Amino acid sequence: MISRSLLGQLPVRAVTGAFVLHSGLGKRGADRETAERLHGWASSTYPVLRRIDAQRFAKLLSAGEIAVGAVLLAPFVPAAVAGLALTGFAGGLLGLYAKTPGMRQEGSIWPTDEGIGLAKDVWLLGIGLSLLIDGVPRSDHR
Repeated sequence: MISRSLLGQLPVRAVTGAFVLHSGLGKRGADRETAERLHGWASSTYPVLRRIDAQRFAKLLSAGEIAVGAVLLAPFVPAAVAGLALTGFAGGLLGLYAKTPGMRQEGSIWPTDEGIGLAKDVWLLGIGLSLLIDGVPRSDHR
């Protein structure tokens, strides 16, 4: 029998998981130009990534997105695990938003037109945190 908690999580896990999985699958065969664009953007925010070849980075990014999407879609994966995976993924995306020049209005957290695509990933963070919180065991004090 499906628990009420899991039943409540299914819609958000399904749509978020499908979206992230689709994004990862789309990057699987990234050409050199796409890989260099993705790598350049990410490594400008996270300098440690400069050590990785652009093609390898694109493959790792693709695999990571596929893994996060699959974890969200698998109902047998505990909510806390799925939430932790999505929270980490969203945190990386929001780091790009926070640190990339031109994504935010001067002196503000609010996005510019160019930043809206990344700013919307705050919803992924909220979903991840909600799953994480929902998955934490709690004791009922009555």
